[in-house]
Amino acid sequence: MYQKSLFLALFTLVFIFSATDINAQKRDHFSEQESELIREMQEIDFRMAVFVKAIDRRFIVLNKSEVANEKQIKKDLETWGELPKGTNAQLLKDIERILNEAINNIDDVAARDIKNKLLPKAMKVLVESCKKSLLLLTSLDEKLTDKAEKDAIINSAEYCREIIDAQTKIPEEEKPNKKGKN
Repeated sequence: MYQKSLFLALFTLVFIFSATDINAQKRDHFSEQESELIREMQEIDFRMAVFVKAIDRRFIVLNKSEVANEKQIKKDLETWGELPKGTNAQLLKDIERILNEAINNIDDVAARDIKNKLLPKAMKVLVESCKKSLLLLTSLDEKLTDKAEKDAIINSAEYCREIIDAQTKIPEEEKPNKKGKN
């Protein structure tokens, strides 16, 4: 009888924890439209632009459209879809996961071809976004108190600093020769 009760209790705990994990995994950090744009953008510089836009869209929602340009949001609706929905913790976790994916994409390209001509441009786009994101994350950190929100802010800020530091490891963008006609 004791073994049956113990087995039932353990089974219940495993079921509860696995059900919670399944629900946590259901949320994707990209919308359907964003995922489609990423699949379409095979060049690393364009792909980084999609990552940056996805992050910006989450900051618009997190900042309650304080900085949102309503005309731009309506213009983006067809291509990007509705603004992402979720709790502050979910949106901040999305940003963290997008930054992580951006790092992985840059690392993959750099590992294959460090002299890829699009890599410096992609890094520049991502670094500029990270500089802006650090300011927004700091602002949100002062307003939010939830542990999950704070953790996502800390992790995202760390990713941003890593990206900014990594810029020095990427060869500089080649400038086109501007030779005048004789």
